[in-house]
Amino acid sequence: MTEPDNDDLRKKLIFDAMSPRRQKHILKKGYEKWNPFAEPKDPVDIRMDGTKRTSQTLLQEFLKSRNLDAHGNDYRKGAFEICLGIINEDERFLGMFDFACWYKIELEKNKK
Repeated sequence: MTEPDNDDLRKKLIFDAMSPRRQKHILKKGYEKWNPFAEPKDPVDIRMDGTKRTSQTLLQEFLKSRNLDAHGNDYRKGAFEICLGIINEDERFLGMFDFACWYKIELEKNKK
């Protein structure tokens, strides 16, 4: 019989120190597959739009381009919500965006 290597021994010590409930969870998935030494996963990717800008960057640029004295907090809140909704491809916000784009064209047609 071969001697267990240091990692196998450490793995067993970690497993033995766990609660029975957690041990059961690991055994269900497979003790051999379990790796208590796995590197942590990278943080969630920061969502960016098609222009490679984050929602925060987009919102800052948008608000800088507006006369904020003419608008209240609800205006900023609405801009923030639709910004996140569009970047996250939420159907509700995509519908609002498409309607707003369509309506702007309709208004321009009637000005002529």
